[in-house]
Amino acid sequence: MIKNSKILVTGGAGFIGSTLTNALLKNNNQVIVIDDLSMGDFANLDDSANLTKIKGSITDKVLLKQIFAKNDFEYIFHLGAVASVADSVARPYETHQVNFDSTMTMLEILRENKKSLKRFVFSSSAAVYGDEQTLPKKEESVIRPLTPYAIDKFASEKMALIYNNLYNIPTSATRFFNVYGPKQNPQSPYSGFISILVDRLKKNSELTIFGDGEQSRDFVFIDDVIQALILIATSDESMGQVYNVGTGKRTSLNELIAQTENYAVKKMKISYGKEREGDIKNSVSDISKLKAIGYKPNFDLKEGLKKYLEYELRK
Repeated sequence: MIKNSKILVTGGAGFIGSTLTNALLKNNNQVIVIDDLSMGDFANLDDSANLTKIKGSITDKVLLKQIFAKNDFEYIFHLGAVASVADSVARPYETHQVNFDSTMTMLEILRENKKSLKRFVFSSSAAVYGDEQTLPKKEESVIRPLTPYAIDKFASEKMALIYNNLYNIPTSATRFFNVYGPKQNPQSPYSGFISILVDRLKKNSELTIFGDGEQSRDFVFIDDVIQALILIATSDESMGQVYNVGTGKRTSLNELIAQTENYAVKKMKISYGKEREGDIKNSVSDISKLKAIGYKPNFDLKEGLKKYLEYELRK
């Protein structure tokens, strides 16, 4: 648990960032959120006298230096990113500035003065594994990034851990698998499949599956992700380490659709298109390393999907 601390959350108005921020605010933490609102929304954040919202870009070095000069952070959760793989392919340099350069800027500021910092947690992605076929994915699995997004995530992750080893900046990193839950934006270009599915269910519109629907993913509920982030930030064992964040179980898209229809008591309009080139067929995490520091997923897909659908269908 983190309480009575000063915390920075980059990308804190987005799906994962806002959920983390709201959880932190419940324990009398002072939280500063920086977000450019390209995908996030300050409306996702709870009202609190302990919350400071800053609209700005994490590529703005002057702004970052001002924030760090005025605040002595004990914890930093670096979630801010251009989280669209397609966008990174279309605009590799611009997304590189957000997804890598911002990490370097913060690490360099901390190298000059880490003050009271207890942990800098960088949020990476299972995308770093690319099309490597071995399952489940372990932290030591072959890394085969296929896009600028994945390359920047891996480079930032490694740089953060190197700063831990060389400069004694307390850092850790996470590799998120397929996160889902309330407040996920189905309009986001990197929106999770489940949020798109639920959006089509609510609108009674057609959902297109690229391929036969037998491709599988490790779907992890947002509450378990928050549990993992706080655990990694506070564990002595996690210093200088990277962790998969998932459930260790895989589900096909067809199974997911069937569960959704069963819960909603409604048939969905599904169409199957041509499999997209470069799409990864199967993905699942090995979470034994995370479990070793106390992580235990509290939501299987059935429970997490039920909670998510209850939230979405009553809106």
